[in-house]
Amino acid sequence: MCKGNYGGGRIEIIDAARGLSLILMILHHFAIDLNMFGILPDWLVYSRVIYVLHIIFAGLFIALAGVSSRFSRSNIRRGLKVSVCALIVTAATLLIQMPIWWGILHLLGFCMIMYGLVSKTADKIPPHIGTVLYFVLFLILLLLIADKTFDVKYLSVLGLRNEAFTSADYFPVFPWIMIFMFGTCFGRIVSDGKLPVWFYTASIPKLPAVGRKSLLIYMLHQPLLYGLTLLLIKLL
Repeated sequence: MCKGNYGGGRIEIIDAARGLSLILMILHHFAIDLNMFGILPDWLVYSRVIYVLHIIFAGLFIALAGVSSRFSRSNIRRGLKVSVCALIVTAATLLIQMPIWWGILHLLGFCMIMYGLVSKTADKIPPHIGTVLYFVLFLILLLLIADKTFDVKYLSVLGLRNEAFTSADYFPVFPWIMIFMFGTCFGRIVSDGKLPVWFYTASIPKLPAVGRKSLLIYMLHQPLLYGLTLLLIKLL
């Protein structure tokens, strides 16, 4: 049965937003690679503006993963698939001595599995309340623990980063799980057809195709960027 403005099927604006956030993340990773080899300066790659933009487009990508969890047949199976990809990323980055111990794929795999286990309980929170609650909790935790180090061991994955812990890509459970949960609540609003008609009917060129292949593109982009960076070094 059709609910509100939503009659089922893919929603191009969601795929397009995922595609855009993925492209922006890839550009950010490319900038970091260029900085590591001295091609781009620190002030450009690690400026406050870039940091804020990074939070925005990475947060969008994570939130959209939460939205998609509303439409998944099995979030646990989906999470296990992403977690396997995350382990492959860790193994590959160890080979080039830039290990990613807990990056965005590790986070998303964990969140998907967790949500698959607790969704019946989590969904008792009304979605409009949940979106506000989780977003506010994200902001509070971001201010409290992001980019800070703590004199504790073995809790870096949760967000209490020890000075000895390093990861080329780092998205701890807190605060980022709050943005994922924000996405699950927003996804309920989407699936119930509560948004304007244009949200469900908008046709957007190119970007939706990128969004639909986001996992494959994410898995392939870093080795390609690393190879491109090495090529630029030889040419410059």
